[in-house]
Amino acid sequence: MRIAVDARELRGRSTGVGRYLRALLQEWKTLPSAAPHEVILCAPPEGTRGGTLWEQRVLPRLVRETRADVLFAPGYTAPVFSPAPFVVAIHDVSFAAHPEWFSWREGLRRRTLTRLAARRAARVVTISQFSKREIVTHLGVDPSKVEVIYPAAALPGRDERAVGRAFTARQDMILYVGSLFARRHLPELVEGFGALARSHPDARLEIVGDNRMSPPTNVAGLAAAAGVSAQVTVRAYVSENELAELYGRARAFVFLSEYEGFGLTPLEALAAGIPIVVLDTPVAREVYGAAALYVERPEPALIGQALERALRDEPERARILTAARETLARYSWRACAEQVLQVLVSCSTCRASR
Repeated sequence: MRIAVDARELRGRSTGVGRYLRALLQEWKTLPSAAPHEVILCAPPEGTRGGTLWEQRVLPRLVRETRADVLFAPGYTAPVFSPAPFVVAIHDVSFAAHPEWFSWREGLRRRTLTRLAARRAARVVTISQFSKREIVTHLGVDPSKVEVIYPAAALPGRDERAVGRAFTARQDMILYVGSLFARRHLPELVEGFGALARSHPDARLEIVGDNRMSPPTNVAGLAAAAGVSAQVTVRAYVSENELAELYGRARAFVFLSEYEGFGLTPLEALAAGIPIVVLDTPVAREVYGAAALYVERPEPALIGQALERALRDEPERARILTAARETLARYSWRACAEQVLQVLVSCSTCRASR
């Protein structure tokens, strides 16, 4: 069987979708059940745009030319008129559930293309039961068409010796990793950290992620206004090895998102031995279980208290990390890759829904 893959997200800086696809491809290289199949990566030429126009006009031609039996679209959308059956991965539907978080143009584009892809796909894969319910509710997809396949945690970086050294030198550093969206409450995080920093002058907050907040918000400016600019670092991007070093040095991890399909970076933090602080949401409870310190509401006072517990409360830290063993055992990239491959194989001879 020939599997065409929309590989645009492997280009440039790694996104959540890019890391998801990269992990699947890595596992397929050594998975016995993948050996009989040929995986064909489709992406625009270097230096050219790979947006909606490429997806809808050029990608179908590439699928046809490669004589692919099935197309895997890992990032929410796919060609509406694909010449082969396709499976689309939809990780969340925040743009449909909360259109107020997006500009009208971007929200409309995402809702239109994702809804069309979901309805015309042979199958839809998603990453949590929460996301499945949201896809069914907001995109009007038959539940039987949606397959939940959990991703897993994998520490970034390749220099295991450097990571090991970093693990022995934990600092009073709180780490946030992920794109900056309004739903992730960065202003409240900075304000909550400010209250903590007044009593813990050695504490630091490291924020890593591309700022996609709408309306635009200057997070570094918020830190300056709170009087903690010297203790807060904001970076749009770090390399995989730099990120591994941050995971190694951090003493706590924070991710106050009120809407996620899964939330991979807190799981990576648990794998790195870092207690996590997350907002109390249904998907967070589904994914992390007991292995988290939950904040009831995104209020700075509550956030500051939770951060202090994550840094200083040794029994609570030990409880989280003990629970993390059971939580992490539920997730495997190899199992994820095997299940996604099974879905692709089952769809290779079927006709996409019309």
